Amino acid sequence: MKRSWKHLLIAALGLSLMIGDAQASVVIAGTRVIFPGQDREVTLKVSNNGSAPALVQAWLDDGNQNSSPDTMEVPFTVSPAMFRLDPSKGQALRIISTGASLAHDKETLYWLNVLEIPPKAKALSTEANKLQLAFRTRIKFMYRPDNLQGRSDDSPGQVRWEVIRMEKGVGYALKATNPTPYFVNLGQISLVLKDKGYDAGAGFIAPGETTIFPIVGLTQSIDNSAEVKYLSINDFGGGVKGEYVIGSARK
Repeated sequence: MKRSWKHLLIAALGLSLMIGDAQASVVIAGTRVIFPGQDREVTLKVSNNGSAPALVQAWLDDGNQNSSPDTMEVPFTVSPAMFRLDPSKGQALRIISTGASLAHDKETLYWLNVLEIPPKAKALSTEANKLQLAFRTRIKFMYRPDNLQGRSDDSPGQVRWEVIRMEKGVGYALKATNPTPYFVNLGQISLVLKDKGYDAGAGFIAPGETTIFPIVGLTQSIDNSAEVKYLSINDFGGGVKGEYVIGSARK
């Protein structure tokens, strides 16, 4: 990559991290990627739904969203890594395994980044005085080894939930333990106590690990009627409702 392009992309990446509500023209066909362990590569389509061409760069990161594409070392390559995408056109991205050794008894999480850089406005055009923004879309990329125990669809229902005191005894949180080899992705979590719901955010629980979700507004102790309600996200990006009675863990 030429030095000028490298500097442009790093600068655009930094700008993309500060963008909140603006909408990208380049979109990814899906909200997550599952890479089966028996495959050497998977493909994913990106499309330009805008009215102008865009320069696109794609790469994977290991969880550090502030890193630049040229500093990441991951066991996959993306091809093409940089390309022009014209309006109403699509491009297939090939994500190829390098053959490096990865955990064989649980999923491994990476993140796929797609950075869109709009064309530079001509000096004399009416667009010249408008602010042009770079957009980055970042979605989960999960490597799934062969022959894992159980099914990914069943893993949310196997999570064990507890209500615990926050540090220093101020407030409460949900402690979620995932005994499965799959990532459990949750789009919404709440604790229902005496017909009142308390928001506990969203996030994911890594295989064999525990995640703490602070409960907003809960100031009282709970009883056996307390229930966790959640919306888990499956492999296709669909939401599946689930629930867990806190008292059931005490039986």
